Amino acid sequence: MLLDTCALLWLAGGGKQLSKQARDRIEGAAVVFVSAISAFEISVKCRSGKLKLPVPPREWFQGIVDHHGLAVEPLDWDICMAAVDLPPIHRDPCDRFLIATARLRDLAVVTADPVFRAYGIDVVF
Repeated sequence: MLLDTCALLWLAGGGKQLSKQARDRIEGAAVVFVSAISAFEISVKCRSGKLKLPVPPREWFQGIVDHHGLAVEPLDWDICMAAVDLPPIHRDPCDRFLIATARLRDLAVVTADPVFRAYGIDVVF
């Protein structure tokens, strides 16, 4: 299971925005991944003033990963190339990395973005 950036933020905030199904699947998953691109996206949102965190983004991200026992999926060249090769349905580059990761690693994605389904991946919200 892979959390998109919003799902990670919601989980960190107590998970109330996530559906019961999503919370149950997260709790029941052997491993819950978060992509390294989410660390980038959160940092960019903080820098631009669109997101406020109680501590610097690096400290926040590491704390959430540790607290929830998440595994960070790095961006390797295979994921980067696969993100470029995806059909141009989704334009957000960060989401394209998430979609490519899910497809290559055969992971369901926790996301509220309905466009992810167009790529034939299992979406949980």
